Amino acid sequence: MSFNVAADAYGRFMGRFSEPLALEFLALVEPRAGQRALDVGAGPGALTAQLVARLGAGAVAAVEPSEPFVAALRERLPDADVRHGKSEQLPFDDDSFDLALAQLVVHFMSDPVAGCAEMARVTRPGGLVAASVWDYENDRSPISFFWRAALEVDPDAPGETHLPGTREGQLADYFERAGLRDVEAGALTVRVELASFDDWWEPYTLGVGPAGQYVSGLDDARREAVCARCRELLPDGPFPIESAAWVAVGRV
Repeated sequence: MSFNVAADAYGRFMGRFSEPLALEFLALVEPRAGQRALDVGAGPGALTAQLVARLGAGAVAAVEPSEPFVAALRERLPDADVRHGKSEQLPFDDDSFDLALAQLVVHFMSDPVAGCAEMARVTRPGGLVAASVWDYENDRSPISFFWRAALEVDPDAPGETHLPGTREGQLADYFERAGLRDVEAGALTVRVELASFDDWWEPYTLGVGPAGQYVSGLDDARREAVCARCRELLPDGPFPIESAAWVAVGRV
């Protein structure tokens, strides 16, 4: 997966959606002063920064497999415990945290049950584990318009509906199979205003994630065809993108 990109590229592509999602996510799990929290698959730190603001840098750790993102996160939050590592092999001891959170990460885990089990392992008994993933099943992700256009132009476009956790009930199933208890599932929604079509399209050319990787692999004619179809689906002037993410919460 293509996340070996500059943190700024990710911010322009997905950060504009992940930052408001982080606020909704934390409103659900309600981190409290005195707790220790881990951000799994932290990216450039949309969720990590919010945890630091609530709990203090000394109470927050983050793990991320992309080296550029790790470097950016360490620069952004120098007093947090930021480590390079994989979700399926978290570099922390058992029972280290009160909260283990994964925002927009489970669908990129090579083994989502193992990843959720690792989150449970590093969380203290009674602690909370939570995860969120965009709803691709119902075309409610921030990039659903893009994949709709791409598939109309190119039926072989990969899309993202096949990724783990993108369908209703999948996150809860992973949590239960990972041994978590009292699992609850639901959805979070965010609304982001875009200034123009070009403002919406340009980040897709930066090579970020499955969509950016797909665009980077197209020849000029096919790329222009996908862009033109996207332009037909979206207005030119300011417009909102409303998105929804599945969420699951469980206890250790």
